[in-house]
Amino acid sequence: MVRHFTPRRDLDLSFATWRGRAVRYVLIYLALALVLVGVRAATQQIRPALREAQAREAALISTRDDLQLRIQTLESPQLIRDWAFANGMRRFAQAPKTVQKLPPAPVPRSEPTPQRTVEVRTQWK
Repeated sequence: MVRHFTPRRDLDLSFATWRGRAVRYVLIYLALALVLVGVRAATQQIRPALREAQAREAALISTRDDLQLRIQTLESPQLIRDWAFANGMRRFAQAPKTVQKLPPAPVPRSEPTPQRTVEVRTQWK
């Protein structure tokens, strides 16, 4: 069975209708193109600003890493010990010691503890 295409009778296929549709589609595409160009123009500075922010971030990360490395070298135990000796610290073994008699610790009061007994009752069956 071969079916042939038969146009519907209620369709308007006149030149004026097609011209109106074509004009509408051209206007829609033109409006979309204008919107896209406008958005592109409005967001033109975003990419350079983003690249600049990334460069600043890289510089700050590098500075942070350098500062952390300097802190680690300045906090080494040998440098801290040298600084302390240069500022008057003495070793415990070489420091003068004073002896003082401590008063005796107070004796805790002992209260009689009540006897606690447990009663167990076993019942065999």
